[in-house]
Amino acid sequence: MAVGRITGKSTTLEFELEVEDNLRKFEYLQLPHPESNENTEVLCQVVEITKSGDKTTAKCNIIGYRKDNRIRQMMVPFDPGTEAERATDDFVSEIIRIEKNRYSAEIGKLQGKNIDVYIDLRKSLSKHISILAKSGSGKSYCTGVLIEEIIEKGIPVIVIDPHGEYNTLKYPGDNKEIAKSYISQIEEYGDIRINPNLKPLKLSNPSSTEEIIHILPAKLNPNQQALVYGALNNLDSFDFESLIIELESEENPSKWTLISMIDHIRKKELFSSSPTNYNELIQPGKCSIINLKGVDPDIQQIIVYKLMNDLFQQRKRERIPPFFAVIEEAHNYCPERSFGEAKSSKILRTIASEGRKFGMGLCIISQRPSRVDKSVLSQCSTQMVLKITNPHDIKAVSNSVEGMTYETEKEIINLPIGEALVTGVVDMPLFVRIRERRTKHGGEQVNLLSEEDTPGEDIIKGIEEFKNKDILPLILPGLSKKDLMLMNDTQIKINTYLVPSVIFTCYTEGEFRILVDLINGKIIKDIDNDISYDLPDLSNLSPNEMETIKMKDDFTAADVMLRKGMDFSSAMNLCETMASKGYLEKIDNKYRTKQGMMIDIIKCNTFKDVEYKNVDYERKLEKKIEIDEIKQKLSKLTEIKDHKECFIVWHKIKSQ
Repeated sequence: MAVGRITGKSTTLEFELEVEDNLRKFEYLQLPHPESNENTEVLCQVVEITKSGDKTTAKCNIIGYRKDNRIRQMMVPFDPGTEAERATDDFVSEIIRIEKNRYSAEIGKLQGKNIDVYIDLRKSLSKHISILAKSGSGKSYCTGVLIEEIIEKGIPVIVIDPHGEYNTLKYPGDNKEIAKSYISQIEEYGDIRINPNLKPLKLSNPSSTEEIIHILPAKLNPNQQALVYGALNNLDSFDFESLIIELESEENPSKWTLISMIDHIRKKELFSSSPTNYNELIQPGKCSIINLKGVDPDIQQIIVYKLMNDLFQQRKRERIPPFFAVIEEAHNYCPERSFGEAKSSKILRTIASEGRKFGMGLCIISQRPSRVDKSVLSQCSTQMVLKITNPHDIKAVSNSVEGMTYETEKEIINLPIGEALVTGVVDMPLFVRIRERRTKHGGEQVNLLSEEDTPGEDIIKGIEEFKNKDILPLILPGLSKKDLMLMNDTQIKINTYLVPSVIFTCYTEGEFRILVDLINGKIIKDIDNDISYDLPDLSNLSPNEMETIKMKDDFTAADVMLRKGMDFSSAMNLCETMASKGYLEKIDNKYRTKQGMMIDIIKCNTFKDVEYKNVDYERKLEKKIEIDEIKQKLSKLTEIKDHKECFIVWHKIKSQ
C-alpha cells in the first residue's frame, strides 16, 4: 500500500514525498528502481516531515539497492509520481544485512523495525568502540548491555570503573523473563582500605627510570632526574624504600622534594614486588572490574597508566589472551591536549593506534566527547552515540563519526533515552533501540521524588508526595528491598529501620572514614555482612598509658623504658598499673595488650558514601549515645578532621 508519491525535485541522493498516509521520522521506504527490469527495489529513509495546512511532505534520503552482494547507489533519480511503500522487515534486512555469527553481540533493535542489530566482537577487537552521550542519557546502561554480551561470548574484559557502578552486573535485573546474574564471572579489584569487599589490586614495581619519573605527581627538573638515575644505578633491585634511602645519602638539596614525592607514592601502596597476576585479571569468560571509587583522580591516572601499559606489553608478548578494555569517563584518562595531559594519555593513544595489531580492543566511554583525545576517538570504527546537546560535543562527534549527515546530527539532540545512533555495523548509520539489560543497572541518578523509578506517574503527584517525605542522609545497604524479595523463594516480610549514626573523616598516615552507630556505639565496618567492632574507651588514659597499649607484640618494661626515655622503675610501675587496670595482661616478665582493648583503626575504614534520598521505613530509631562521647573515645586512636550525622538503612527479614 502506497504511503505517498514523489513530488517536486528529485536527485540521486534525496527526494520529497507527498504523504498520503501516516508516516514517522526515520521510517524506511521501498520504491521501484527507475531503470531496472528485474523488479529491483530501492531502500530509502524518511529524515524529516513538514506540515503546511492540509499538506504533509516528507524529505527522504536514498540508501540504495543490493546487487552483486553490495549496496549500490542510484545513478538516475526517481521519476515524479513514483509511489513509495513502507519497507518490510525482510526487505530492510536484505539491504542492510546485519550478519550474525557466534561472536555477534546483540545491542538492540532497528528503530521502528523488529530487526535485531549486532556488533561483531571479532572486528571490534581490532576496530575499537566508543559510547558517547550526555550525562543521564543511558551511556552506562548501554555499556552494561555491551559488557553482558562480551561476557556471554567468553571474551576477557577489564573495566576501568571510576564510580563503582558496574558491580551490579553481578545481580539479576528486574525483568524475570531475561534476568541473569554474572556473579561467578566477575571479580572486583581496588583499594581495600577504601572498600574492604574488593580484591586488592597490586601493580608491578616500575621497571625503568622513565616509568618511575612518569608516575611521580609532579614534573621533575633535570637536576632531580639526574638524582633518580644516579640512585637507581647504585641499587641491585628496585623498591621505593631502597630508593628513598639511597637518595637520602645524596648531598644535593633537591633531594628533599624528590623524596617527598616518592614517599607520597609509596604510602599509597599501589606497587608491589608480588603484583596481581595478569593472567588472573585477563581470563576467557571473566570480567575484571577495577573499582576506583574514592581514589584520588591523580592516583587513578597512575593506576590506569601502569595497568594498561603492563597489559599491553603482556599482550604483545602473547602472555595473556586477546581482551577488551572498557575505559569509563575516558575524558579523564586521555583528555584532548588543549585540556591538559593525563599520566595515562600516552599509553591509551598507543593502544588506540596499535592495539588492533595485537588483539587488544578498546571501548571508550565519555559524556564529554569534545574533551576526549581526538586521535583516540578517531580510531574507534564503531560508535554508539546517544543523546548529546552540547554544541562542542556534537561537533566532536560529527568529526569522528563516518556517514554523519546534517539530519542525523540534528537528531542526536532529540534522541530519547534508550536510543542510539550506531555506526560501523554496516555502511550506513543506524538508529537503534538499546535492548533491555539482563542485569541490574548501577548508574542511576539520585531521584528526589521516590526511592524507585516510576515512569508514567504524574510528576505533580510525585512532587506532592515528596513534600510529605524527608530527604535524609542515608548509608544504603548493597541489596535493596526488591533485591531481597527476588533472592528469597519463600514469602517474606521486610521491615526497614533507620539507625542513627555518624561518619567521621579521620587522619592517620592518610585520610579514611569511620562509621559508628549511635545506638550501641559500635564501629560498623561492613553493614552488608554485619561486621562491627567495639570502640574501646581509652578516654581516661594518660599519653604514657596510651603508649603501652599501642606497643606491638609482647614487650617488657625495658622496651617501654627505651621507647619513652624514662627510668626502669617508672617504666615497670607504668606497666604494672596498666595490668592492674585490666588494659594489659602479664605473662612471665612480658606484657601484651589485652584482647579487645585496642583495634587497628585504619582497617575499620568504611567505603560507604552518604546519599541524600527519601526512603519508606517502619521506624526511625532514637540515638542513645551522644556524638561527643564517640569523639572523645575515637580521638585517642586517630585525628578527627570532620564528622557527619546520617542514618544506616537496615532491612530486617521476617518469614510470613
